[in-house]
Amino acid sequence: MNWIEVRVHTSQEAEEAVADFLLSEGAGGTATWDSAVLDTDWDTPFGEMFALAEEDYPDKGIWLAGYFSEAIYDEALLKRIEMKAQGLKEFGLDPGPVTIVTQTMSEESWANAWKVYYKPVRVTKRLTVKPVWEDYTSSPGEQIIELDPGMAFGTGTHPTTTLSMKLLENEVSTGTSVVDVGCGSGILAVAAAKLGATEVLALDLDPVAVEQAKANVALNHSENQVRVKQNDLLNGVERTVDVVVANILAEIILRFVPDLPRVLKQGGTFIASGIIQQKEEQVVQALVDAGYQVVERLQEGDWVAIAARS
Repeated sequence: MNWIEVRVHTSQEAEEAVADFLLSEGAGGTATWDSAVLDTDWDTPFGEMFALAEEDYPDKGIWLAGYFSEAIYDEALLKRIEMKAQGLKEFGLDPGPVTIVTQTMSEESWANAWKVYYKPVRVTKRLTVKPVWEDYTSSPGEQIIELDPGMAFGTGTHPTTTLSMKLLENEVSTGTSVVDVGCGSGILAVAAAKLGATEVLALDLDPVAVEQAKANVALNHSENQVRVKQNDLLNGVERTVDVVVANILAEIILRFVPDLPRVLKQGGTFIASGIIQQKEEQVVQALVDAGYQVVERLQEGDWVAIAARS
């Protein structure tokens, strides 16, 4: 079977949003070529495990590719993708050029394309993200999160994800209970389990994301700790937990902040990521209005993540 690669030239800040709607349109996976990596001073040996060809990358921003089977690909799909990308302006995100190009790839070429750019990365002091086909020996205390790009898990190295994982590492220990709102592929739920959480409820409204999260939880043998459920934010969640984490757009975070005190235990921690710097003040004010104070703040580029407590 052949696959159609649909490449969108977009901005770094729009990466997760564009990847999300490529997957919702039926992409079998996504891949990113980020121009920023060409200037990155890698602080781990993994960044030097493969050579980067400058011609593969745009001058600015990123190429974000979705891979669609020939059975579902048509011109209407391209128009929907362009409309959704341009619509990100309504959420305060710069979608960049939104140039779209396509090419046909064989099954073998698609599979090999994943593996060329996908290597183990030490994301935090204790968490390393690793593709399933790579051999890797962990050091004492290091927890490995196994990923399979064929499941559209992504590399787990986008700033909003790494910032979330760093804050989780500070807040999660043995016995912690966690709710992951808008879990997407489930990487943060798996990370929480690897850090010692005994109860993790992973929630997402998108049924495709729910299935991906379930697959990745199983891949990491975390089924006893993580339960994945289709759900709209915190609606209907009756339990109280130690940590609530959300790596989603600031506009969505603002919608459920008033509901946090019902779910988050007194003294518990809310971790919010996916916040573009221009929206930070709004999120912080909403948390203050709900009775929370920011206790930790991390930033990478234009992305901000915060931890707040009552």
